[in-house]
Amino acid sequence: MKITYLFNSGFAVEFGQVLLVFDDYKDPAHAVARCLRARGQKSVFFFASHGHFDHFNGEELARFAPQVTRFFLSSDIKGSRGASLLPAERVTWLAPYEDWSDETIAVTSYSSTDLGTSFRVATQEGTVFHAGDFNWWDWLGDTHENRQLAANGFHKQLRRLEDMEADVAFFPVDGRLGASKAKGAKEFCAATQVRALVTMHNVGYPQFEVPEDFFAPGRAIPVWSPTLPGETRELVFLDKKGEFR
Repeated sequence: MKITYLFNSGFAVEFGQVLLVFDDYKDPAHAVARCLRARGQKSVFFFASHGHFDHFNGEELARFAPQVTRFFLSSDIKGSRGASLLPAERVTWLAPYEDWSDETIAVTSYSSTDLGTSFRVATQEGTVFHAGDFNWWDWLGDTHENRQLAANGFHKQLRRLEDMEADVAFFPVDGRLGASKAKGAKEFCAATQVRALVTMHNVGYPQFEVPEDFFAPGRAIPVWSPTLPGETRELVFLDKKGEFR
């Protein structure tokens, strides 16, 4: 599985005969164009988890529309000007907890603790989870009541994801949260059966360093925290153990 960082929560994932592009609102390194030029016979699927400016840009996606097999957009984006730029016959709108599948991929949408959805995408070659803005948004300077609401909302949604399996998960580790930045990712990894983690939504902050107590004993998985647009890693599994190369 080849993974390329675009910006913020944007990634291109290539494996087998499939190219998946998530939350491409900005791509300074022009990585998506390169992936499409080299795609061969790959099916191409674009995803947008919600309508925030740092996750969805209709003009950016429309540039690639002729080469895209299907767009999967969170239903909150419907009606926006950007959405109208995309070919309606190849757009699938997904509210939380909906499923869509064909002979190539199976998509399940989940809820978020912010706007929109998260996605689990399964193919014959692998499975990806992209959290969108689902996270434990524990703002340290907020009121006790608001912080408790954030904790309750996160754990309610996390129960819907318990024991979910994925080869790789993309999950926010946002430096703006200070000491709380890894709380959501830590609990997500403990509750699910993901085999590798890529952190995201950390623009402008130093690369995330995994704390010693981040994983429970025996539950450690490989982690990649990209910071430079266009960075690429290959995720390889040997004897059920994964690593980023």
